[in-house]
Amino acid sequence: MTHPFYVFGSYGFAAVMILAVIAWIWIDGRLRRRELAALEASGIRRRSKRPPEGDAK
Repeated sequence: MTHPFYVFGSYGFAAVMILAVIAWIWIDGRLRRRELAALEASGIRRRSKRPPEGDAK
């Protein structure tokens, strides 16, 4: 095994892993947004969402 092969192979492997993590985060984010949209469409609201100004407890 030559030195350049090892170096370029390592950089290539690292690049593939970084791209895989970016793709995983992007796909997971899209899935979470779909889940939130489905929950909000079914009437479930986020706790952090503030009620309208006129609806005081």
